[in-house]
Amino acid sequence: MKAIAWLSIVGINENGVDGLCDEARTQISTAALVAGGKRHLELAHDLIKGETLKWPSPPHHAIPAIMARRNEKVCVLATGDPFNYGMGAVLSRHVPVEEIKVFPAPSIFSHVAAKLGWALQQTVTIGVNGRPVERIIPHLQPGAHIIVLSADERTPKAIASLLAGRGFEDGYLTIFEHVGGASERIRSVKAGSFVLEDIARLNCIAIEIPDNAETKARCLPITAGLADDWFDHDGQITKREVRAITLSALAPRRGELLWDIGLGAGSIAIEWLLRDPANRAIGFEKNAERAARAARNAKALGVPQLIVMEGEAPAIMEGLEAPDAIFIGGGASAPDMIETAWEVLKPGGRLVMNAISIETEALIIAAYKRYGGALIRIGIERSDSVGSMTGWRPAMTVTQWSITK
Repeated sequence: MKAIAWLSIVGINENGVDGLCDEARTQISTAALVAGGKRHLELAHDLIKGETLKWPSPPHHAIPAIMARRNEKVCVLATGDPFNYGMGAVLSRHVPVEEIKVFPAPSIFSHVAAKLGWALQQTVTIGVNGRPVERIIPHLQPGAHIIVLSADERTPKAIASLLAGRGFEDGYLTIFEHVGGASERIRSVKAGSFVLEDIARLNCIAIEIPDNAETKARCLPITAGLADDWFDHDGQITKREVRAITLSALAPRRGELLWDIGLGAGSIAIEWLLRDPANRAIGFEKNAERAARAARNAKALGVPQLIVMEGEAPAIMEGLEAPDAIFIGGGASAPDMIETAWEVLKPGGRLVMNAISIETEALIIAAYKRYGGALIRIGIERSDSVGSMTGWRPAMTVTQWSITK
């Protein structure tokens, strides 16, 4: 039996119902319930004949009320493309796609890219509505084009301050307000001389980073193995070369969850998150000062989504979502740490453990004999002065155990 499409999702922009096709207009006018934000309902006011539901805060709290009307026609209004930072993806987690009709309008990203002549497929698009603005940091690359969907009227100034504070004073910001509507306004300014006032709550920011940005600012490299001075640390950090090898062994894939046990400065978890915006990580650290420092490092490097849990592992790991990968950089000597990590790891997941002490190395060797996997020893030597000459100074050797479950 063919499913009945009782729910319609209509994308509506600043030009209101004038920009809608006839069928989308009909969906609104014949719906028993029309849901949307205050602005959406005002834009479609002349077509609405049924009941209205204004989004609560947060909007997903309205899902039960919508699902309760499943035997009636319900229309949800969304900005632009409902599946681009909109309610479409939220609703489709509750309603089968065959029960939904979607009428997308051009997204604000499409509008802005068209006005600037930017190729959208070569432009970074990101929303900071409900997300920290620091998430744009990894995208601040020479010559980058970035379009940011703002949270509110304060976002442009916050982004300008972020850019200027990181040495991108020459970053060029174009603020779009009420795009496509009668009140549309477009203003441009450099990040280092941001003076714009009276910004509309509904706005979008286009950022253009100069090609020579790296001469004035620290552009975050996109490779694994960031220089140690990118991180604030007290010496408790997986050093650059070892970190690159460790990330290779952890083999991050899009959307996967990492547990970083013995978080330290957070370098492994942070670089895991930098590999892809969809990646997730939880760090476990018993030292309060280090836990706070790791959280600051994550924010400064554009991955504020790192979850830092302070306390003794493995006790604080109970009841959490099973990880796709685990790195044990500290706390390996805690009772049952390795056994617990192996037990909770998903099938196909990777476990990597580093040791510099003889005692921890003994644990690694025992685990290798019990579970299998691979053992390597990592020796790094760095040049250093020897009187008036130069010689090699070895770092502490690292023993690494890695295994796929």
